[in-house]
Amino acid sequence: MTSPFDAPVPVPTSDDRDGRPQYVLPLVVRMERATPPGRTDALETSARAVLTLLADPRVTEADGEWTERVAAWEDARIRKVVRRARGGEWRRAGELPGITVRGREAEVRVFPPVPLDGWPKELAKLQVSGTDLEETEEIGAPQAGLPVLWLNPDVEMSAGKTMAQTGHAAQLAWWRLDEAQRKEWAESDFALAVRTPTPEAWAELVASGLPVVRDAGFTEIAPGLTVALEGGTVYCPTPRLRRS
Repeated sequence: MTSPFDAPVPVPTSDDRDGRPQYVLPLVVRMERATPPGRTDALETSARAVLTLLADPRVTEADGEWTERVAAWEDARIRKVVRRARGGEWRRAGELPGITVRGREAEVRVFPPVPLDGWPKELAKLQVSGTDLEETEEIGAPQAGLPVLWLNPDVEMSAGKTMAQTGHAAQLAWWRLDEAQRKEWAESDFALAVRTPTPEAWAELVASGLPVVRDAGFTEIAPGLTVALEGGTVYCPTPRLRRS
């Protein structure tokens, strides 16, 4: 049976995308001084937040409140920006229309897309820098059967930039699934894992033909590959590769 990950995804040409109105998907990670979340937990929660928004009736229904904005965002360049908030900043961000998704420690709020130069003032004032995070627990092998977002071990990115990249990978997966698979994944609360392979395993992943995220290089890093997506067995029976 052919995997949905193998199906081609129509992508507008660069000229088409650049000529359309540009939107950005805002994500805000909660970073209290005394209790910052673990890095991997934040990366996984960011990816799940993007999926939660894409599955929301306000996006999926033809007359949904956010449907047109998401469609306009997806028709142009797919931009995501992660900012950080704490205390009163986080409370004020929570008053804006959006969805808060929680991980083991992390909290990430995702908002419907906004024009590139039209951020709400409550979000525009939040900092993009300073989203570096450390692990708070040992990160083991991913649970068998979970989709895994594999990070390029040769590319150094801040946690905020990496959260945007895992969001891109999750969105790529969403586009390739049918309605039944989307429903099954949603019922698991979009369970997934984010891990970093060895350089040798990364080369194997890329050579295997799995879907990959190609960053345009607008911020932090040069253009190139950032994440490879392995579907697991929860919602997409793609064969798993050894990561030892």
